[in-house]
Amino acid sequence: MNENMDTPPFTFRTEKGIGFLTLNRKKTYNAFDFSMVEAFEAFLKERRYDEKTRVIILDGGDAKGFCAGLDTKHYADEIFNMTPEKAYNAQARMSRLFLGMRQLPQPIIACIHGAAAGIGFSLAMASDIRILSQDARFSAAYINIGLGGADMASSYFLPRLIGAGRAYEYLLTGNWMDADTALKLGFASRVVQKDQMIKTAQDLAKTMVEKNPMGIRMTKEAINCNLDCAGLEAALNLEDRNQMMIAYTYRMKPGHTDIKD
Repeated sequence: MNENMDTPPFTFRTEKGIGFLTLNRKKTYNAFDFSMVEAFEAFLKERRYDEKTRVIILDGGDAKGFCAGLDTKHYADEIFNMTPEKAYNAQARMSRLFLGMRQLPQPIIACIHGAAAGIGFSLAMASDIRILSQDARFSAAYINIGLGGADMASSYFLPRLIGAGRAYEYLLTGNWMDADTALKLGFASRVVQKDQMIKTAQDLAKTMVEKNPMGIRMTKEAINCNLDCAGLEAALNLEDRNQMMIAYTYRMKPGHTDIKD
């Protein structure tokens, strides 16, 4: 259930090529219910071929924390009362949101304050850059409610972001990772005061928007593909093809953009 049928689960606006996506379920700490899943699914579909939005900044708005995960008060009960087939579809539908985030051409900069647990942790992991407030903390909370710690892409993303050794610890225990630890492990790009998160993200986004749009898109694609590539030669082949495609498309014009106010 949504808090208010007239209240959207998140808001989105664009300004000079930068999209601002703000979670908007304050009373439930931005927890995901079915309305949130549906809306986020539609949002990802719309952005997939959106040429005007070059970078997306994701934040938790005015909620006490970034995202508390699954709405256990409403949506979790609904799932457990479903048939196995429907429950599996609900699980798969939620988990594919994080694949969708990685498939977007736009880099996603997540601004995270307070708790990011379960799905909230996965939203942070699936983003490309993470800006944290000093009170940010993360938990793969799935294992704390009687499930496995490997859920919503956590077992894929976390070992690649912080190394398998520490990822095992957090996924097996559900313990919290604080902002300082996240920065030391390379999970976070920056740790700043909460009121500086959006500005910090905007500064990075503005720098990206000034670049060749295909260069930004294909850099994100190359990084994602090469995280899983067979080896150095495959990685180099992909980079070489991308660079030649971009160079001959734009005829090596530095600073080429199509951004209009």
